[in-house]
Amino acid sequence: MTTQTQTATAGIVVSPEEWLQARKRLLAKEKEFTRLRDELGRQRRELPWERVEKEYVFTGPDGRQQTLADLFDGRSQLIVYHFMFGPEWPEGCPSCSMAADHFDGSLVHLAQRDVTLAAVSRARPEQIAAFQQRMGWRFPWVSSYGNDFNRDYRVSFTPDEMAQGNAPYNYDRKGFPSEEAPGLSAFLKGEDGEIYHTYSTYARGLEELLGVYTFLDFAPKGRDEAGLPHPMAWVRHHDRYEPAAQAHACCSGEARA
Repeated sequence: MTTQTQTATAGIVVSPEEWLQARKRLLAKEKEFTRLRDELGRQRRELPWERVEKEYVFTGPDGRQQTLADLFDGRSQLIVYHFMFGPEWPEGCPSCSMAADHFDGSLVHLAQRDVTLAAVSRARPEQIAAFQQRMGWRFPWVSSYGNDFNRDYRVSFTPDEMAQGNAPYNYDRKGFPSEEAPGLSAFLKGEDGEIYHTYSTYARGLEELLGVYTFLDFAPKGRDEAGLPHPMAWVRHHDRYEPAAQAHACCSGEARA
């Protein structure tokens, strides 16, 4: 007969043999999920393309103007992160900022696969420059202020759409609680020189960008977000968190003295 005890975090304590059996059962489900994810990736790559007809002009933090073609930076694939940062906002979105904390280290690796990563926001170039300097980021980030890019890719909404609660977000018209929304769009520069939109994702489709969540999903308590006003209510800009709790006394210098 199996004897089980409950820990303080409501976990079930079993023998090593029973733990191994339970882990193997979960492993079978993890492998199934991996195969499904691979198949989903294949189907994503098989989506049809749409030609980008408009000539979008962006402005970099240095004031230099760039077209969408320029953002490819000599490569054939471009991933745009739609960073929530409006022209009247004092700073960028904390949740988008947590995602952006992962970008700089990815740039050199993406370049090896012929991919350029850039962020686009409606904030003015000087706002982007100041916030990017504060955050210590280096990835390419341009302003779409004054063009239709954010509207066309459904990450910026009009006051009327906000008032009526029918903003076109995530392929629906259920609205969004802010005039700016997060998203990711992928583009390809074809051999014919044309630019094609191949994919866009929004809302929880962006979670795979959050390495922090991947780590938390491995942790015993998971994301530990139950009871919060919304799942990411705990997220802050990386320079706005309270100092980390002091180390336990047994690990402190005083304890060793």
